[in-house]
Order: sequence, then structure tokens, then C-alpha cells
Amino acid sequence: MVASARSSLHTEQNRINVGDAGRISKHSEPAPTSQSQAILPTHHEKPIRRPGMFRVNTAGESGRTGFHPLHFVTVCFRSTCTLSMLVSVLWPVVPAAIAIYFARPNLHVWIFALNYIAMVPSANLLGFAGGELAKKLPKVWGVLLETTLSSVVEIVLFIVLIHKDKEGNLIPVIQAAILGSILANLLLCLGLCFFFGGLKRHEQSFHEAVSEVGSGLLLVAGFGLLIPSAFYAALSSGSTKAIISPQDLERSTLVISRSTSVILLVAFIMFLFYNLHSHHSIFDEVLKRDEHTAEDRDEELQRAKLTLCECFVAIAISLTFVCMSAVFLVEEIEHIVERGVSDNFMGLILVPLVEKAAEHLTAIDEAWDNQINFALFHCLGPSIQTALLNAPLAVIVGWGLDKNMGLNFEIFMIVLVVLSILVVGNFLRDGKSNYLEGGLCVLVYVIIAVTTWYYPKVEGHSAGGHSTGGHAE
Repeated sequence: MVASARSSLHTEQNRINVGDAGRISKHSEPAPTSQSQAILPTHHEKPIRRPGMFRVNTAGESGRTGFHPLHFVTVCFRSTCTLSMLVSVLWPVVPAAIAIYFARPNLHVWIFALNYIAMVPSANLLGFAGGELAKKLPKVWGVLLETTLSSVVEIVLFIVLIHKDKEGNLIPVIQAAILGSILANLLLCLGLCFFFGGLKRHEQSFHEAVSEVGSGLLLVAGFGLLIPSAFYAALSSGSTKAIISPQDLERSTLVISRSTSVILLVAFIMFLFYNLHSHHSIFDEVLKRDEHTAEDRDEELQRAKLTLCECFVAIAISLTFVCMSAVFLVEEIEHIVERGVSDNFMGLILVPLVEKAAEHLTAIDEAWDNQINFALFHCLGPSIQTALLNAPLAVIVGWGLDKNMGLNFEIFMIVLVVLSILVVGNFLRDGKSNYLEGGLCVLVYVIIAVTTWYYPKVEGHSAGGHSTGGHAE
């Protein structure tokens, strides 16, 4: 009996040991490393396999298919925020601007003013449709698509200006528009994002993966854009002992501009590869976290959205009207400049404000909803694309059309851009923002706008894109 008891006790002990061993084997996994505990992935992790190009079960789903005209108009009018919806009220100006161009071609000021206003709702629809389509794509792909669509307006303006150029009369407007686009995004748009985002909270924090890469690329791009101007300014000032004729200097500056443009395009390709391939997991997680922590996420999930087909229809309609307004606007710039508006003010302030309107509205709305990383993408991304893609494309298109389009900017303008990049980079360094920093950026932009208004007109542009006949008051 004792032996039987000992046997049953031994059996029970073995059962307990086996159970403990099973529990130990389940719960004794090695502790996660610091890398696996990190909030965001690193580029050393293996990329996640995606089931397809378009995301499912996201805020971008409409719950419908095909094209529904009434629903399409309603969704487009309501847009994503109140400010964007108010802009949609300007749509009646679009047909009026087109009609006055053909009916009264001699009313240059009215044609310019109406088409200037008409570009705002058209660009707003383009930005909205791009945003709707972006929500159906992987995060980084979506943001880059939005940025590219907004840059279409800028590229169209540049190409039309180059095509309409006669003997270099529109080259200063193009060059000022390139720099003005960067300034508008860095100082005005980013400043408004910091300001309105900081009104509702003590401060906002953003990830260094977005801010450091963006500010570093902009500094390199600004340096690249500065080199042709510095080369021309140094050799034409007479302060150097180098001997070179004006014709050789202009020709060399133009060659440097074209070479720099090709190199900047290579930098843009590297930027795309970095964002979309080698480090896409970092940016995907940063933006995904912003999307899930947005203060209006519940409203966004319930908001009526466009279908995939409706997104493409909206993009096609908005691109058509944007391109028409851009062509009509460009044709009147020369007449407006003749009436006393500086070509530098036209390019540096007026043109970038209207071409970037949709991008600015989107970024400000995201900052207001505490999606500050999305807002940074929409501020830094277009600036990078202008410096590394749009500006080089303008030079290369001018090269193909045998126009003397170069990167030899007015030294005053390019210095403003480089200083602005340094100021913004300093604000981004600590990874936090508040309304004070935003307000200061906007005030700096206002100072630049006032100064540019009094900047004298540049005449007699040469191959390098710089003045050979001096400045006219």
C-alpha cells in the first residue's frame, strides 16, 4: 500500500514537472531587445510584404464603387475641412475667367486677376482629389503622390513661361518663382502650420526622420542652387584677378547651371529611393502613428469619400482647369509687369502663393488636427521637389527649347533662400514646435515680401539669366 502511494505520488510529481516545463517553455522566451521595443522600425528590419498597391480597411475607403455624379459633387464641395470648403465657393470664378479671356482679350488686368483667383479652387480640388487617392495608397507613396500633383501646377507654369519667353524677358519671373516656391513652403506654410498647430496645445513633437532628412536635403539643394550665382557674382564684380570676358562668363555660368541641374536630378532620384525603398518602413510607421492619433480621426472615418474612379475624374477635371488658368495667367504677366509690378515680386510672391494654395491648406489642416508629421511632409516635400526636380526640369526644358534658362539667380534672392533654410533647420533641430516659432517664420516672410516689392526691375537678361544692362528703377 505504501509502495502504491509512493508510485502515485511519483506519477503526480512527474505530471506537475511536465506542466511546469510546458509553462516555462511558453513564458521563458528571451526578453525583447531594445530594437524590438522601439516605437518605430529601423532600416535594418526586413520590409513588410504588402498584399497589394492599394490599402484596405483604412480611412480612405468610400464603401462605394464606380462614379456617382451627385455624390461626387457633394463630397468635393465639402472637402476635408471648413477652410477648404470655403475655397470651393470660388468655383463660379473659373468659368468667368475662361470666358473673359476669349470675350475681352484686351482687359489684361481683369484676365490676370480672375485667372489668379480661379487657380485657387482648381488647385484646391486637385489637392483634395490627390489626398483622397493618397489615402488608398501606402503612406509614403500617398504623400509623395500629393506632393507631385501639387507640383504639376508649378511645372506647367514654368514650361508655359519658358515657351512664352522672348529674349529673356520672362527668365527673371521663372527664377524668382523657383525661389519663391521654396520660401512660401518653408516660411509661410510651415510657419502657419506651427502657429495654428500651437494654438490648441503647448507644443507639438515631430519625428527626426522627417525633419532631419528634409532640412539636410534642403541645405544641400540650396547650396547647389547657390553655386552658379556665386560663380557669376564673384567673376563679374571685378574683385578677383581672374581674366574672363563677359561672353565667356555667361557661357560658363550657363554650362554650370545645366550641369548642376543634372546632378540635382540625381539627388532627387536618391531621395525617392530613400523614401520609397530602403527606409520606407520608418516613414510608414511615423505617418501611420500620426493618422491613428489624429484628433479628428473619428470624423474622418465617418466622412463621405470619393471612390477610386471619382478620384481620377476629379484629378482630370482639376488639372484641366489648372492648366488653362496657368496659360491664361502667364500670358498676362508681361502686361502686369509693364504696369509697375516688379517681376521679382511677381515671381517670388504672387505666383508661388497661388500655385501652392492647395498644399498650404492641406498642411495647415493637418497641423490643426495634430498630424504634424504629415504637415511637415507637405511643407518640406514640395520644397525639396522644387529644388531637386522642378528647377532642374525648367533648366533642361529651356535647354531643349534653346532658351537661356539657367540657375544664375539674383544674389539677393538666393541668399534669402539659403538663410531661410538655415532658420527653419534651426527650428526643426529640437523636434518640437510652438506658435511662437510659427509666427516668427510668417513675419520673416512678410518682411521678404515688402522688400521684394521695392526691388528694382531686372532688364537685359543674358545667357546666364542675369542682368547685363544693370537695374532699372
